[in-house]
Amino acid sequence: FEFCNQLKEISLPPNLTEICTCTFNGCTMLKQIIIPSTTTIIGNFAFYECSSLEEITIPTSVTILGQNAFDKCKSLVSIEIPSSVTKIKSECFKLCASLKQVTIPSSISSIELGTFEFCHSLISIEIPSSITSIGSSAFSNCVALKTISIPSSCTNIEDHAFENCIYLNSIEIKSNLTVIQNYLFNSCFSLTQITIPPSVTS
Repeated sequence: FEFCNQLKEISLPPNLTEICTCTFNGCTMLKQIIIPSTTTIIGNFAFYECSSLEEITIPTSVTILGQNAFDKCKSLVSIEIPSSVTKIKSECFKLCASLKQVTIPSSISSIELGTFEFCHSLISIEIPSSITSIGSSAFSNCVALKTISIPSSCTNIEDHAFENCIYLNSIEIKSNLTVIQNYLFNSCFSLTQITIPPSVTS
């Protein structure tokens, strides 16, 4: 269904196990879709640039959200990720400009490269205590983000992770982080408070 840009709705078969790479890529008129409870994988670029998609329910059968799966879904306001999901691949929600809230389950151990990059409406996000790593540019250009708390489980935050979060005013790092990477908080113009743990050496 790639580039079926007049497709507004679709009913998926009840025994579907995987939404493959680029299945609905460029379906710019698609507003709503129900994913069957048998689906375990949402593939890379599966809903890329579904710019009219306003809501989507991810069933508890899903374990993997693919790379760029919801990238450029600029009308998507909120999404709940079930605890069955163990992997959210890089840039999964990049450029979801209307995304205001998202729940990351404790089944996730890492937030990969660019996962929420350019999510301009994201005000807050709770990072669960299961997270051990935050990838490069994971939250960069999240211009509405105001506060962030890094749990003690997180031992690695890569470069540019919070770059250009211009309204970020408070950061609490509870973890045993040892290195503050390049450009980690670059251009965070509103930052007034940050707690850096004693474990940081460079």
